[in-house]
Amino acid sequence: MAIITISRGSYSRGKEIAEKVAAKLNYSLLSRDILLQASEEFNIPEIRLVRALHDAPSVLERFTHGKERYVSFIQQALLEKVQGDDLVYHGLAGHFFLRGVGHVLKVRIIAGMDDRVGLEMSREGISEKEARRILKKDDDERRHWALSLYGIDTLDSSLYDLVINVRDMEVECAVEIICQTASSSPCFETTVASRAALQNLLLAARVRSAVICEWPGVGTSAADGVVFIDVEAPLAQENKVREQIIGVASTVTGVAEVRVNVRPSIFP
Repeated sequence: MAIITISRGSYSRGKEIAEKVAAKLNYSLLSRDILLQASEEFNIPEIRLVRALHDAPSVLERFTHGKERYVSFIQQALLEKVQGDDLVYHGLAGHFFLRGVGHVLKVRIIAGMDDRVGLEMSREGISEKEARRILKKDDDERRHWALSLYGIDTLDSSLYDLVINVRDMEVECAVEIICQTASSSPCFETTVASRAALQNLLLAARVRSAVICEWPGVGTSAADGVVFIDVEAPLAQENKVREQIIGVASTVTGVAEVRVNVRPSIFP
C-alpha cells in the first residue's frame, strides 16, 4: 500500500480531503504531531513553532544552527512515523522529505482564490478585502518559508504526482481520485526496493540528527547499513573531524559502517 502526502495552502480544503482519504482507505492520518517532537528539541511551546511556519526563518535564527537543526529533526520525526505505510500525511514538506521512495503518492491541492476568500470571510467574520490581503500574505509567507528552509517552490507542479484543483470540484471527487490512484495504480505499491529506500532515508536522517549540532552543514545518505557522510572542515583537522564523526555516527542504531568524506574548507 501507499504513503500519501498532501500539500495544500490555507483554506484550500486540503485538511478535509486528507482526513476523508485516510478514513476511506483506513489509513493513519498524520499532521502536526511531528511539530511536538521538534518543539521538544527546541524546548519552546508548540504554538511558537507553528507560528514559525509563517515567520521563518526569523524565529529559527534565534537558535544556534536553528534552520539546519529544525529541518533535520522534522525530517527524522516524519520518517520515523511513515515506516509502516498506509498513511496520509498533510503538513510540512512531506513530498520533499520522501523524495526517491516509489510508494509515495505526492498530491498538491489548489483552490480558486474566490472560494478561499469566501471561506476566510465566513470563518473569520471579516471583509472580502481583508480576507484577500490575509490570504495573499499567507501564500507569500508559505512560499518563502519553503524556499528558505528547503530550497523548494511549493508552486512547482513537477514536485507532485497529482495536482488537483478543487475550484469546480466537490471534495468527494478529489478524495475519490486520490484513493483510486493510491489503491489501484501499481506505480505506488510498496516494493522491496521502495521499502529499502525509505529505511535508508531514515537511517541517514538519524545520523544527521546525531551530528547536526556540531557539524551543521553535514550531508548524509545511507545504503544497507552503510552511512556516507560529507562534511567541510579545515584541512589540518581532516583526520580529527573524521574520527569524531565516525565515533558519533557509529552509536546510531542500524549503522554498520560509516564512511566520511571531508572536503577542505575555504577558511581555516
